[in-house]
Amino acid sequence: MDIIGVVKPCKLGDQSTSDIIVQLRNNEGRPESFYSHSTVLISKSKYFADKLSCLDSGKCIQIHCSKFNYDYHVKLLRLLYLPVDSLLDSLDTVKSAIGILQLAIDFGCEEITKGCVQYLEAIPWEDKEEEEILKTVSKLGPIAMPILARIQPVDLKATKNVFVSAVRFATNIGGSCPPFDANLKTSAQEQVEYMLAEDADTPLVTADDEVKSVVKMGLSKVCSSFEKELSSLLLESDLTSETAEDKIMLCLSDIEWMSNILLKMNLMNEFVLNWTEISDKILAVIEDKKLDSSMWALKIKVIELTGKVLDAVGYGTVILPAPSRVRLLKTWLPYIRKMKPLLEVKSSKEVDFPHKMDEDLCGNIEEAIVQLVLALPSNDQAEILTDWLKTEQVKYPDLSEAFEVWCYRTKSAKRRLLEGGLDRVGNATLSL
Repeated sequence: MDIIGVVKPCKLGDQSTSDIIVQLRNNEGRPESFYSHSTVLISKSKYFADKLSCLDSGKCIQIHCSKFNYDYHVKLLRLLYLPVDSLLDSLDTVKSAIGILQLAIDFGCEEITKGCVQYLEAIPWEDKEEEEILKTVSKLGPIAMPILARIQPVDLKATKNVFVSAVRFATNIGGSCPPFDANLKTSAQEQVEYMLAEDADTPLVTADDEVKSVVKMGLSKVCSSFEKELSSLLLESDLTSETAEDKIMLCLSDIEWMSNILLKMNLMNEFVLNWTEISDKILAVIEDKKLDSSMWALKIKVIELTGKVLDAVGYGTVILPAPSRVRLLKTWLPYIRKMKPLLEVKSSKEVDFPHKMDEDLCGNIEEAIVQLVLALPSNDQAEILTDWLKTEQVKYPDLSEAFEVWCYRTKSAKRRLLEGGLDRVGNATLSL
Protein backbone atom coordinates (compact mmCIF):
# COMPACT_ATOMS: atom_id res chain seq x y z
CA MET A 1 0.00 0.00 0.00
CA ASP A 2 1.41 3.34 -1.07
CA ILE A 3 1.37 5.81 1.82
CA ILE A 4 3.59 8.41 0.22
CA GLY A 5 1.93 11.85 0.30
CA VAL A 6 -0.54 10.95 3.06
CA VAL A 7 -0.40 13.66 5.76
CA LYS A 8 -1.70 12.92 9.22
CA PRO A 9 -4.10 15.55 10.54
CA CYS A 10 -2.70 17.76 13.27
CA LYS A 11 -3.96 17.23 16.77
CA LEU A 12 -4.05 19.86 19.52
CA GLY A 13 -1.65 18.91 22.29
CA ASP A 14 0.53 16.67 20.10
CA GLN A 15 3.96 17.76 21.29
CA SER A 16 5.78 15.64 18.70
CA THR A 17 4.36 17.63 15.77
CA SER A 18 3.78 20.98 17.46
CA ASP A 19 5.74 24.01 16.28
CA ILE A 20 4.08 26.66 18.45
CA ILE A 21 2.80 26.88 22.02
CA VAL A 22 -0.32 28.80 22.96
CA GLN A 23 -0.31 29.63 26.66
CA LEU A 24 -3.48 30.74 28.36
CA ARG A 25 -3.29 32.74 31.57
CA ASN A 26 -6.29 33.84 33.61
CA ASN A 27 -6.31 36.84 35.93
CA GLU A 28 -5.19 34.62 38.79
CA GLY A 29 -2.03 33.78 36.89
CA ARG A 30 -2.87 30.13 36.26
CA PRO A 31 -1.04 29.15 33.04
CA GLU A 32 -1.87 26.27 30.74
CA SER A 33 0.18 25.43 27.66
CA PHE A 34 -1.33 23.98 24.50
CA TYR A 35 0.98 22.44 21.94
CA SER A 36 -0.34 23.77 18.68
CA HIS A 37 0.43 23.97 14.96
CA SER A 38 1.05 27.19 13.11
CA THR A 39 -0.51 25.86 9.90
CA VAL A 40 -3.84 25.35 11.70
CA LEU A 41 -3.73 28.63 13.59
CA ILE A 42 -2.81 30.68 10.53
CA SER A 43 -5.49 29.13 8.32
CA LYS A 44 -8.29 29.43 10.90
CA SER A 45 -7.58 32.70 12.71
CA LYS A 46 -6.60 36.17 11.50
CA TYR A 47 -5.34 37.00 14.99
CA PHE A 48 -2.93 34.07 15.07
CA ALA A 49 -1.93 34.69 11.46
CA ASP A 50 -0.85 38.23 12.39
CA LYS A 51 0.94 37.05 15.53
CA LEU A 52 2.82 34.24 13.79
CA SER A 53 3.93 36.46 10.93
CA CYS A 54 6.55 37.94 13.26
CA LEU A 55 7.29 34.94 15.51
CA ASP A 56 9.90 32.23 15.09
CA SER A 57 8.93 28.57 15.08
CA GLY A 58 8.76 27.01 18.52
CA LYS A 59 7.96 30.28 20.22
CA CYS A 60 5.08 30.86 22.64
CA ILE A 61 1.99 33.02 22.24
CA GLN A 62 0.57 34.16 25.55
CA ILE A 63 -3.09 35.05 25.87
CA HIS A 64 -4.53 36.61 29.00
CA CYS A 65 -8.05 35.45 29.92
CA SER A 66 -10.49 36.20 32.70
CA LYS A 67 -11.76 33.48 34.98
CA PHE A 68 -15.13 33.89 33.22
CA ASN A 69 -13.94 33.17 29.67
CA TYR A 70 -10.96 30.88 30.30
CA ASP A 71 -12.92 27.74 29.39
CA TYR A 72 -14.22 29.38 26.21
CA HIS A 73 -10.63 30.05 25.10
CA VAL A 74 -9.85 26.36 25.56
CA LYS A 75 -12.95 25.35 23.58
CA LEU A 76 -12.06 27.81 20.81
CA LEU A 77 -8.59 26.27 20.44
CA ARG A 78 -10.13 22.83 20.14
CA LEU A 79 -12.65 24.02 17.56
CA LEU A 80 -9.80 25.34 15.39
CA TYR A 81 -8.76 21.73 14.84
CA LEU A 82 -12.18 20.48 13.76
CA PRO A 83 -13.35 20.25 10.14
CA VAL A 84 -16.03 22.76 9.19
CA ASP A 85 -18.80 20.16 8.93
CA SER A 86 -18.21 19.10 12.56
CA LEU A 87 -18.44 22.54 14.13
CA LEU A 88 -22.22 22.57 14.70
CA ASP A 89 -22.19 19.14 16.35
CA SER A 90 -19.54 20.31 18.81
CA LEU A 91 -21.69 23.17 20.15
CA ASP A 92 -23.93 21.96 22.93
CA THR A 93 -25.35 24.89 24.92
CA VAL A 94 -26.50 28.43 24.25
CA LYS A 95 -24.26 29.81 27.01
CA SER A 96 -21.17 28.10 25.61
CA ALA A 97 -21.95 29.18 22.04
CA ILE A 98 -22.31 32.83 23.15
CA GLY A 99 -18.96 32.73 24.93
CA ILE A 100 -17.19 31.08 21.98
CA LEU A 101 -18.82 33.45 19.49
CA GLN A 102 -17.43 36.53 21.26
CA LEU A 103 -13.91 35.07 21.15
CA ALA A 104 -14.28 33.84 17.56
CA ILE A 105 -15.05 37.38 16.44
CA ASP A 106 -12.16 38.81 18.47
CA PHE A 107 -9.72 36.22 17.06
CA GLY A 108 -11.01 36.52 13.49
CA CYS A 109 -12.12 32.89 13.28
CA GLU A 110 -14.55 33.17 10.37
CA GLU A 111 -15.69 29.55 10.19
CA ILE A 112 -16.29 29.24 13.94
CA THR A 113 -18.12 32.57 13.96
CA LYS A 114 -20.46 31.37 11.21
CA GLY A 115 -21.00 28.09 13.04
CA CYS A 116 -21.88 29.82 16.34
CA VAL A 117 -24.23 32.24 14.57
CA GLN A 118 -25.96 29.39 12.75
CA TYR A 119 -26.29 27.41 15.98
CA LEU A 120 -27.69 30.29 18.04
CA GLU A 121 -30.06 31.35 15.26
CA ALA A 122 -31.64 27.87 15.12
CA ILE A 123 -31.58 26.57 18.71
CA PRO A 124 -34.49 27.22 21.14
CA TRP A 125 -33.75 29.79 23.86
CA GLU A 126 -34.85 29.94 27.47
CA ASP A 127 -36.03 33.34 28.74
CA LYS A 128 -32.79 34.01 30.63
CA GLU A 129 -30.73 32.93 27.63
CA GLU A 130 -32.67 35.30 25.39
CA GLU A 131 -31.84 38.25 27.62
CA GLU A 132 -28.15 37.26 27.62
CA ILE A 133 -28.16 36.89 23.83
CA LEU A 134 -29.71 40.34 23.43
CA LYS A 135 -27.07 41.95 25.65
CA THR A 136 -24.18 40.16 23.97
CA VAL A 137 -25.15 40.12 20.30
CA SER A 138 -25.99 43.83 20.24
CA LYS A 139 -22.29 44.51 20.92
CA LEU A 140 -20.93 42.18 18.24
CA GLY A 141 -21.93 44.11 15.15
CA PRO A 142 -23.67 43.11 11.90
CA ILE A 143 -22.00 39.70 11.66
CA ALA A 144 -24.08 38.42 14.62
CA MET A 145 -27.38 40.09 13.69
CA PRO A 146 -28.91 36.99 12.04
CA ILE A 147 -29.18 35.52 15.55
CA LEU A 148 -31.81 38.13 16.40
CA ALA A 149 -34.01 37.39 13.39
CA ARG A 150 -36.72 35.81 15.56
CA ILE A 151 -37.19 38.94 17.68
CA GLN A 152 -36.91 41.60 15.00
CA PRO A 153 -39.94 43.93 14.68
CA VAL A 154 -42.28 42.82 11.91
CA ASP A 155 -43.86 45.19 9.42
CA LEU A 156 -47.29 46.65 10.09
CA LYS A 157 -49.06 44.45 7.55
CA ALA A 158 -47.74 41.27 9.15
CA THR A 159 -48.74 42.52 12.60
CA LYS A 160 -52.22 43.35 11.38
CA ASN A 161 -52.64 39.94 9.74
CA VAL A 162 -51.66 38.11 12.93
CA PHE A 163 -53.96 40.32 15.01
CA VAL A 164 -56.93 39.75 12.68
CA SER A 165 -56.32 36.00 12.62
CA ALA A 166 -56.11 35.87 16.42
CA VAL A 167 -59.39 37.79 16.80
CA ARG A 168 -61.08 35.46 14.30
CA PHE A 169 -59.86 32.42 16.20
CA ALA A 170 -60.73 33.87 19.62
CA THR A 171 -64.30 34.65 18.56
CA ASN A 172 -64.83 31.55 16.40
CA ILE A 173 -65.46 33.59 13.25
CA GLY A 174 -65.68 31.17 10.35
CA GLY A 175 -66.36 28.07 12.42
CA SER A 176 -66.82 26.66 15.89
CA CYS A 177 -63.92 26.08 18.24
CA PRO A 178 -63.63 22.37 19.14
CA PRO A 179 -63.50 21.63 22.90
CA PHE A 180 -59.88 20.53 22.70
CA ASP A 181 -59.00 23.98 21.35
CA ALA A 182 -60.32 25.83 24.43
CA ASN A 183 -56.80 26.48 25.70
CA LEU A 184 -55.74 27.80 22.30
CA LYS A 185 -58.73 30.11 22.27
CA THR A 186 -57.82 31.46 25.71
CA SER A 187 -54.25 31.94 24.59
CA ALA A 188 -55.40 33.81 21.47
CA GLN A 189 -57.53 36.13 23.63
CA GLU A 190 -54.62 36.82 25.97
CA GLN A 191 -52.26 37.60 23.11
CA VAL A 192 -54.76 39.94 21.45
CA GLU A 193 -54.96 41.90 24.71
CA TYR A 194 -51.17 41.90 24.95
CA MET A 195 -50.86 43.20 21.37
CA LEU A 196 -53.16 46.07 22.31
CA ALA A 197 -50.86 47.19 25.13
CA GLU A 198 -49.85 50.80 24.56
CA ASP A 199 -46.88 51.29 22.25
CA ALA A 200 -46.01 53.23 19.11
CA ASP A 201 -47.58 50.72 16.71
CA THR A 202 -50.85 50.06 18.56
CA PRO A 203 -52.75 53.10 17.15
CA LEU A 204 -51.73 52.12 13.61
CA VAL A 205 -53.21 48.63 14.03
CA THR A 206 -56.39 49.66 15.84
CA ALA A 207 -57.13 52.43 13.34
CA ASP A 208 -57.14 49.99 10.41
CA ASP A 209 -60.62 49.54 8.89
CA GLU A 210 -60.20 45.79 8.37
CA VAL A 211 -59.18 45.32 12.00
CA LYS A 212 -62.19 47.30 13.20
CA SER A 213 -64.49 45.33 10.92
CA VAL A 214 -63.24 41.97 12.18
CA VAL A 215 -63.49 43.07 15.83
CA LYS A 216 -67.09 44.24 15.29
CA MET A 217 -67.83 40.95 13.57
CA GLY A 218 -66.34 39.14 16.55
CA LEU A 219 -68.55 41.08 18.96
CA SER A 220 -71.63 40.25 16.90
CA LYS A 221 -70.62 36.59 16.88
CA VAL A 222 -70.15 36.29 20.67
CA CYS A 223 -73.34 38.23 21.40
CA SER A 224 -75.27 35.99 19.01
CA SER A 225 -73.84 32.88 20.71
CA PHE A 226 -74.81 34.29 24.10
CA GLU A 227 -78.38 34.99 22.96
CA LYS A 228 -78.67 31.45 21.60
CA GLU A 229 -77.42 29.83 24.81
CA LEU A 230 -79.56 32.18 26.90
CA SER A 231 -82.73 31.23 25.03
CA SER A 232 -81.95 27.54 25.39
CA LEU A 233 -81.78 27.87 29.20
CA LEU A 234 -85.55 27.98 29.51
CA LEU A 235 -85.73 24.72 27.57
CA GLU A 236 -83.29 22.95 29.90
CA SER A 237 -84.84 20.28 32.08
CA ASP A 238 -82.13 20.61 34.74
CA LEU A 239 -80.79 24.11 35.31
CA THR A 240 -78.62 22.92 38.19
CA SER A 241 -76.39 20.92 35.82
CA GLU A 242 -72.86 22.27 35.46
CA THR A 243 -72.99 21.83 31.68
CA ALA A 244 -75.80 24.35 31.21
CA GLU A 245 -74.11 26.96 33.39
CA ASP A 246 -70.65 26.34 31.93
CA LYS A 247 -71.89 27.00 28.39
CA ILE A 248 -73.57 30.28 29.23
CA MET A 249 -70.67 31.46 31.41
CA LEU A 250 -68.22 30.73 28.59
CA CYS A 251 -70.26 33.00 26.32
CA LEU A 252 -70.26 35.75 28.94
CA SER A 253 -66.52 35.36 29.39
CA ASP A 254 -66.11 35.98 25.66
CA ILE A 255 -68.34 39.06 25.84
CA GLU A 256 -66.37 40.43 28.79
CA TRP A 257 -63.13 39.88 26.88
CA MET A 258 -64.61 41.70 23.88
CA SER A 259 -65.55 44.64 26.12
CA ASN A 260 -61.92 44.93 27.24
CA ILE A 261 -60.71 44.82 23.63
CA LEU A 262 -63.24 47.38 22.45
CA LEU A 263 -62.33 49.77 25.26
CA LYS A 264 -58.67 49.68 24.21
CA MET A 265 -59.65 50.24 20.58
CA ASN A 266 -61.97 53.18 21.34
CA LEU A 267 -64.90 51.11 20.10
CA MET A 268 -66.78 50.86 23.40
CA ASN A 269 -69.83 52.37 21.69
CA GLU A 270 -70.19 49.10 19.75
CA PHE A 271 -70.34 47.13 22.99
CA VAL A 272 -72.84 49.54 24.56
CA LEU A 273 -75.12 49.41 21.52
CA ASN A 274 -75.01 45.61 21.32
CA TRP A 275 -75.64 45.21 25.04
CA THR A 276 -78.57 47.66 25.12
CA GLU A 277 -80.05 45.93 22.08
CA ILE A 278 -80.18 42.54 23.82
CA SER A 279 -80.93 43.83 27.34
CA ASP A 280 -84.66 43.12 27.21
CA LYS A 281 -83.99 39.53 26.06
CA ILE A 282 -81.44 39.01 28.82
CA LEU A 283 -83.81 40.23 31.53
CA ALA A 284 -86.70 38.20 30.14
CA VAL A 285 -84.67 35.05 30.72
CA ILE A 286 -82.83 35.76 33.97
CA GLU A 287 -86.01 37.07 35.63
CA ASP A 288 -88.00 34.03 34.58
CA LYS A 289 -89.38 32.06 37.55
CA LYS A 290 -87.51 29.00 36.35
CA LEU A 291 -84.23 30.73 37.25
CA ASP A 292 -85.36 32.11 40.63
CA SER A 293 -83.09 29.85 42.66
CA SER A 294 -80.32 29.06 40.16
CA MET A 295 -77.80 30.55 37.75
CA TRP A 296 -76.41 33.01 40.31
CA ALA A 297 -73.06 33.21 38.53
CA LEU A 298 -74.90 34.23 35.35
CA LYS A 299 -76.84 36.93 37.17
CA ILE A 300 -73.73 38.42 38.79
CA LYS A 301 -71.77 38.42 35.54
CA VAL A 302 -74.68 40.14 33.75
CA ILE A 303 -74.65 42.85 36.42
CA GLU A 304 -70.88 43.27 36.05
CA LEU A 305 -71.17 43.71 32.28
CA THR A 306 -74.08 46.10 32.71
CA GLY A 307 -71.86 48.03 35.11
CA LYS A 308 -69.33 48.47 32.29
CA VAL A 309 -72.08 49.89 30.07
CA LEU A 310 -73.36 52.24 32.78
CA ASP A 311 -69.81 53.40 33.44
CA ALA A 312 -69.08 54.04 29.74
CA VAL A 313 -72.28 56.04 29.25
CA GLY A 314 -72.31 57.74 32.65
CA TYR A 315 -68.79 59.15 32.30
CA GLY A 316 -69.11 60.11 28.65
CA THR A 317 -66.86 57.44 27.11
CA VAL A 318 -69.85 56.58 24.93
CA ILE A 319 -72.25 59.33 23.86
CA LEU A 320 -75.92 58.35 23.61
CA PRO A 321 -78.95 60.60 23.06
CA ALA A 322 -81.03 61.33 26.16
CA PRO A 323 -83.91 58.93 25.27
CA SER A 324 -81.41 56.06 24.97
CA ARG A 325 -79.83 56.93 28.32
CA VAL A 326 -83.27 57.04 29.97
CA ARG A 327 -84.14 53.67 28.48
CA LEU A 328 -80.83 52.19 29.69
CA LEU A 329 -81.53 53.31 33.25
CA LYS A 330 -85.16 52.23 33.26
CA THR A 331 -84.19 48.83 31.89
CA TRP A 332 -81.46 47.93 34.37
CA LEU A 333 -82.04 50.03 37.50
CA PRO A 334 -84.98 47.92 38.81
CA TYR A 335 -83.05 44.66 38.32
CA ILE A 336 -79.88 45.90 40.02
CA ARG A 337 -81.96 47.36 42.85
CA LYS A 338 -83.72 44.01 43.31
CA MET A 339 -80.67 41.75 43.06
CA LYS A 340 -78.42 43.34 45.68
CA PRO A 341 -80.64 42.55 48.70
CA LEU A 342 -81.45 39.11 47.28
CA LEU A 343 -77.76 38.25 47.06
CA GLU A 344 -77.14 39.61 50.56
CA VAL A 345 -79.92 37.43 51.99
CA LYS A 346 -78.56 34.43 50.11
CA SER A 347 -75.05 35.09 51.47
CA SER A 348 -76.29 35.42 55.04
CA LYS A 349 -78.09 32.07 54.83
CA GLU A 350 -75.31 30.21 53.03
CA VAL A 351 -71.82 30.89 54.36
CA ASP A 352 -70.11 29.40 51.31
CA PHE A 353 -72.30 31.24 48.78
CA PRO A 354 -69.70 32.72 46.39
CA HIS A 355 -71.82 35.04 44.28
CA LYS A 356 -71.85 38.56 45.70
CA MET A 357 -71.86 42.13 44.54
CA ASP A 358 -68.62 43.23 46.16
CA GLU A 359 -68.02 46.72 47.48
CA ASP A 360 -66.10 47.93 44.42
CA LEU A 361 -68.75 46.69 41.99
CA CYS A 362 -71.56 48.28 44.02
CA GLY A 363 -69.68 51.55 44.38
CA ASN A 364 -68.79 51.79 40.67
CA ILE A 365 -72.33 51.06 39.55
CA GLU A 366 -73.83 53.55 42.01
CA GLU A 367 -71.47 56.34 40.95
CA ALA A 368 -72.12 55.66 37.26
CA ILE A 369 -75.89 55.74 37.80
CA VAL A 370 -75.65 59.05 39.69
CA GLN A 371 -73.66 60.56 36.81
CA LEU A 372 -76.18 59.21 34.32
CA VAL A 373 -79.14 60.67 36.21
CA LEU A 374 -77.49 64.08 36.60
CA ALA A 375 -76.92 64.36 32.85
CA LEU A 376 -80.56 63.66 31.92
CA PRO A 377 -83.15 66.35 31.13
CA SER A 378 -84.82 67.65 34.34
CA ASN A 379 -88.17 65.94 33.78
CA ASP A 380 -86.51 62.56 33.20
CA GLN A 381 -84.48 63.06 36.37
CA ALA A 382 -87.68 63.83 38.26
CA GLU A 383 -89.32 60.63 37.03
CA ILE A 384 -86.37 58.43 38.03
CA LEU A 385 -85.96 60.13 41.42
CA THR A 386 -89.69 59.80 42.14
CA ASP A 387 -89.50 56.09 41.42
CA TRP A 388 -86.38 55.81 43.64
CA LEU A 389 -88.09 57.54 46.58
CA LYS A 390 -91.09 55.21 46.33
CA THR A 391 -89.12 51.97 46.33
CA GLU A 392 -88.26 49.98 49.44
CA GLN A 393 -84.66 49.65 48.24
CA VAL A 394 -83.84 53.33 48.60
CA LYS A 395 -80.39 52.54 50.07
CA TYR A 396 -79.05 51.05 46.83
CA PRO A 397 -78.30 52.58 44.57
CA ASP A 398 -78.19 55.69 46.77
CA LEU A 399 -79.28 58.59 44.57
CA SER A 400 -79.13 61.20 47.36
CA GLU A 401 -76.46 63.20 45.55
CA ALA A 402 -78.49 63.30 42.34
CA PHE A 403 -81.59 64.26 44.35
CA GLU A 404 -79.81 67.15 46.07
CA VAL A 405 -78.44 68.48 42.79
CA TRP A 406 -81.84 68.16 41.11
CA CYS A 407 -83.50 70.06 43.94
CA TYR A 408 -80.95 72.89 43.72
CA ARG A 409 -81.19 73.08 39.94
CA THR A 410 -85.00 73.07 40.01
CA LYS A 411 -85.27 75.80 42.63
CA SER A 412 -82.73 78.06 40.95
CA ALA A 413 -83.43 77.14 37.32
CA LYS A 414 -85.51 80.16 36.32
CA ARG A 415 -83.23 82.66 38.07
CA ARG A 416 -80.08 81.14 36.53
CA LEU A 417 -81.59 81.10 33.06
CA LEU A 418 -82.65 84.75 33.37
CA GLU A 419 -79.21 85.75 34.61
CA GLY A 420 -77.66 84.03 31.64
CA GLY A 421 -80.06 85.64 29.20
CA LEU A 422 -81.44 82.25 28.31
CA ASP A 423 -85.03 82.72 29.46
CA ARG A 424 -86.40 82.30 25.93
CA VAL A 425 -84.37 79.17 25.39
CA GLY A 426 -85.34 77.92 28.85
CA ASN A 427 -89.06 78.52 28.25
CA ALA A 428 -88.88 76.89 24.87
CA THR A 429 -87.12 73.89 26.35
CA LEU A 430 -89.52 73.55 29.22
CA SER A 431 -92.50 73.75 26.90
CA LEU A 432 -91.32 70.86 24.74
